[in-house]
Amino acid sequence: MSSEALVPLPLLSPLCPLPPPQVAVAMAAVDSFYLLYREIARSCNCYLEALALVGAWYTARKSITVVCDFYSLVRLHFVPRLVRRADLVKQYGRWAVVSGAAGGIGKAYAEELASRGLSIVLISRDLETLQAVAKGIEDAYAVETAVIAADFRSGREIYAPIREALRDKDVGILVNNVSVSYPSPQCFAQVPEDTLWDIINVNIAAASLLVHIVLPGMVARKKGAVVTISSGSCCKPTPHLAAFSASKAYLDHLSRALQYEYASKGIFVQSLIPFCVASSTTAHRSFLHRCSWLVPSPRVYAHHAVSTLGISKRTTGYWSHSIQFLFAQYMPEWLWVWGANLLHRSLCTEA
Repeated sequence: MSSEALVPLPLLSPLCPLPPPQVAVAMAAVDSFYLLYREIARSCNCYLEALALVGAWYTARKSITVVCDFYSLVRLHFVPRLVRRADLVKQYGRWAVVSGAAGGIGKAYAEELASRGLSIVLISRDLETLQAVAKGIEDAYAVETAVIAADFRSGREIYAPIREALRDKDVGILVNNVSVSYPSPQCFAQVPEDTLWDIINVNIAAASLLVHIVLPGMVARKKGAVVTISSGSCCKPTPHLAAFSASKAYLDHLSRALQYEYASKGIFVQSLIPFCVASSTTAHRSFLHRCSWLVPSPRVYAHHAVSTLGISKRTTGYWSHSIQFLFAQYMPEWLWVWGANLLHRSLCTEA
């Protein structure tokens, strides 16, 4: 017998039988999956860190954007009320031209400019109403006024008389306010053809041609301001107001492009994007009347909007509208469409 120690083999006890082949295969599969998971986790660790950095960057960027938006809101709508009002006559010129000045935002904007010492040219189609508005402005603010009766729905032939009437005037501010819309929210195919032509002639052509008339004089004097009143419906595609919202989007893009073209020449171009403002067509609607802090009167809106002139080239003009605009910017399009449909149904029910 060898002198080396013999190592006894372990005895198999009947109480500890070998696992069946199926169990052994399952245990091996679990071990293999665990090892594979560890290898994948180790190889993907750098990607997880990169994704964490991207997430942190995105969160920081959005946070900075919100802070900047809040700062802009305060700077536009609250700080100007604490400082001395700008001298608009010295800054831009003696005369202001306001289209669609017979009522609503146009009339209120004209009165606000008159309170700042500007002489006012009022343009609208109803001569009698214009004369009454002009007399009220003269009596209240002791400024000079002029009226031009023009029906912008008539097309091209009305602009030669307007050009002639403005020839000798030092036009410092142009306010493009004249506008038409649907009688009520409706699908595009149901809109009368005459209404579509009115939207084109009034909402699009009028602003474009009035700017074309007054802009050369502003450039020659190296100062002036063009204010074009768009609409909150231009933020995203708005069903049941398709042509109207599209025309307002045109005005917004036109203003922004003109600002880039003429800012270096001393011209300030502003796009105003109001949401709902109280008027004769909304005053009786209880839903809008209950939200008066969201739906200011034309006088209140104009007072706030004029204070942003020369400060912001694109603004809603009113603090609560700016909050609505921020929500509109960040909300998905499907949510905007759903909200627009809900509002239109509510308005149609109340009408």
